[in-house]
Amino acid sequence: MELSTVVDRLDDELRTADYADLDASANGLQVGPDEAEIERVAFAVDGVRETFEAAIEADADLLVTHHGISWGGFDRVTGRTYDRLAPLIEHDLALYVSHLPLDGHQELGNAAGVADVLGLEDRSPFGELGPEYVGQRGTAGEAYTPDELRERLAGELETGGQPVQVLDFGPEEIEDVAIVTGSGTDWLDEAVAAGADALVTGEGKQQAYHEAREAGIHVVLAGHYATETFGVRALQDLAGEWGLETSYLEVPTGL
Repeated sequence: MELSTVVDRLDDELRTADYADLDASANGLQVGPDEAEIERVAFAVDGVRETFEAAIEADADLLVTHHGISWGGFDRVTGRTYDRLAPLIEHDLALYVSHLPLDGHQELGNAAGVADVLGLEDRSPFGELGPEYVGQRGTAGEAYTPDELRERLAGELETGGQPVQVLDFGPEEIEDVAIVTGSGTDWLDEAVAAGADALVTGEGKQQAYHEAREAGIHVVLAGHYATETFGVRALQDLAGEWGLETSYLEVPTGL
């Protein structure tokens, strides 16, 4: 399959253009020629030298990641930037990136994957960012206690051996759950306003502790990496349906 065809299909499915003015990430094809034949595609959370080298070892023609290498462009391709880019150019490995579009996709996205793990029903978009969303909200079929919610996530997510942390300031039973993966505590006020019992995200900020305590809501910190493996895995399944050979590169950070 031509690289341009793969890129067009991904851009259409993820509505990449709709997030162009909202995301610091340069989503879409970040590195690659205008035309190339793609047979093997690797998938990973982070676009870094470790995953580039692993994709080359897997003989991939294209690497698809959630976190890319361009966050507003480059001033110079020198030093660490050069070292990071060199394997891509030297081995003709193309790089496709989807950051917020993959967070916000209501079926294939990261928040949707976490919602699947928790068995949430009656789902709706959550986490407003301009006219778009970067998360999802839903209702648990059976209410969780804070410990049960922690155990469920710890048992299903790739946490790299790190614990799932709960800021336990909400009700004894958790039914309404809001999810913004990665670094999502900026949407704590929106979760409170929506009447959520808990906000599930990856990593926290200092002020989230006091904000959650004062608002009476649980905040679950399950790991940035751990909450953001779902989107690229869903894209891997999609690429497999297109007839491409795929592989997933697991490089958990424990953060």
